[in-house]
Amino acid sequence: MRRNSRSCTCRHRWLSGAAVFPVIQTFDVVVIGAGIAGASIAAEIAAHRTVLIAEAEEHPGYHTTGRSAAFWEECYGGPDVLPLTRGSGPWFRERGFLSDRGALYLARAQDASLIDDFFGRFEQSGADAALIDRPRLESMVPGLAPEWDRAIHQPRCADIDVAAVHQHYLASARERGTTIACGRRFRSAERSKGLWRLQFDKGDAVQAGIIVNSAGAWADDVAQRCGASPLGIRPYRRTVAQLRTDPPPPSDLPLCLDISGDFYFKPESGKVWLSPHDEIPSEACDAVPDEIDVARAIDRFGKVVNWQVLALEHKWAGLRSFAPDRLPVYGFDRRVDGLFWFAGQGGFGIQTAPAAARLGAQLLLDAPCDAMTEALDTALYSPARFTPAAV
Repeated sequence: MRRNSRSCTCRHRWLSGAAVFPVIQTFDVVVIGAGIAGASIAAEIAAHRTVLIAEAEEHPGYHTTGRSAAFWEECYGGPDVLPLTRGSGPWFRERGFLSDRGALYLARAQDASLIDDFFGRFEQSGADAALIDRPRLESMVPGLAPEWDRAIHQPRCADIDVAAVHQHYLASARERGTTIACGRRFRSAERSKGLWRLQFDKGDAVQAGIIVNSAGAWADDVAQRCGASPLGIRPYRRTVAQLRTDPPPPSDLPLCLDISGDFYFKPESGKVWLSPHDEIPSEACDAVPDEIDVARAIDRFGKVVNWQVLALEHKWAGLRSFAPDRLPVYGFDRRVDGLFWFAGQGGFGIQTAPAAARLGAQLLLDAPCDAMTEALDTALYSPARFTPAAV
């Protein structure tokens, strides 16, 4: 199973425990957070700058990245996220990180307006999507309840090997000289004469010209500890359950999502991964699933297919963090010198990681765009959209 990279044997030696930095070591860039966001941008900039990744937990990817049931789906996140997703697709495929799956947005007669809205939003996007009818659906989803009589089919959707992608970026960062320090919870930073002095909970300190805020659910907290204003990035809990069913799901079953947003499920190693598609406001924390959310997911599942649920084998939860407009935040803070935002990537952070990290590195290094990023509108993702210009 690929659910949780924290369960994988680490292929690198992380600095942790009693290890301390030389006093006082200076880096060009300190990246806060070793999830997919921090690992990917560090890998992109490490060929050009000295980089430290500081991770609060004892292993990289402990929180959101390590709990993702990720898929690459063109339209997930909306039209303004789609360019990041599509820009990332070739990178994933060239490296073998995607497995073809396909997706179905399942719908009923009462969902006709939602179907119209979907096609209206993505009509000019170039996404590969088509409306299919009940006979086609029956051949793709056995045991489908009769009221589900139509669906939007997206054939390009694929599973992502999340752990492999994360490890690729961590390895690439290390190969380019990045120091990865786990068990280093960020406490404070003060800036003087163009340098940050960062303090961590174990008492060690480092200096850096730039701090990259890739702290996920903790991004606003990190910003405030640097003297910046929060942007309103808020974490939401998402629940996933693993079920054993009779019959088992077909291995080629598409990712099935409710067009009204009440569930999604997909096969994984002969089991079903099921989510109630919940978004429960949460504090930044080590998220755990709520029994009510799991029960709600199973109840909804029983109204979609006639498969018998034999056992609930596992359940978990992760946090997905969104800015108020639900778009990511990439760029330098408008008011605090040397603070770079790379956060707010919600549920699409993994599927957009290659293009996002490339764009983030180009913004940070003041480098020109390339083929992966030339179609991106950087103003859409800039933190300046939340912060009025200083008077």
